[in-house]
Amino acid sequence: MKLTETQIQKRLQDFPNWEYDDNAIHTVIEFENFKEVFATMTRIAFEAEEQNHHPDWSNVYNELSITLNTHDAGGVTEKDFRLAESIEEILGN
Repeated sequence: MKLTETQIQKRLQDFPNWEYDDNAIHTVIEFENFKEVFATMTRIAFEAEEQNHHPDWSNVYNELSITLNTHDAGGVTEKDFRLAESIEEILGN
């Protein structure tokens, strides 16, 4: 079920590295180098596959941009926050 903006903002209090914009939650992570980004993306990919929920993401050299929303629901759902939580755990946050 799609969350309201108020619900999203409340949930984001637990995710200081994420923001809500354009009907999705977003984060940008900077790494030491491309190899570190790629290794992390691989770990996230396995988790995303496990959850059957996949990010929209892009990588340029040492920076990874991640956008999460649930296309079926037309916005942000708890599925997005579950994956964001897993991503934060992978990052060690």
